Amino acid sequence: MIIKEKTSLDSLGSFVKVVVDIEREILSANCELHVDCGEELMKEGSLYTNLWGANVYPKDKKIDFISLMNVRPADNNRSMDIEDRAIRKKIEDIIKALVF
Repeated sequence: MIIKEKTSLDSLGSFVKVVVDIEREILSANCELHVDCGEELMKEGSLYTNLWGANVYPKDKKIDFISLMNVRPADNNRSMDIEDRAIRKKIEDIIKALVF
């Protein structure tokens, strides 16, 4: 499900995988794998370089920034966790604007 406007993820459970397009400021949620959410966004015109995976805990209003798709040595991100604080902040802001 692609989310472009304020919505709630509460009905999806206590843990939801999301992929955020930091350029278009939209996200895809509730896919089995982060890569599936990424593919959904790319079909709608997103570029892979702008996509980052995260996990949302709607009831606790928590976010973690861990996803296999975040491993990008070419983008200076060598772990599943997003290391760049500016990217993390942008993702957090987009998630808060759209689903919290």
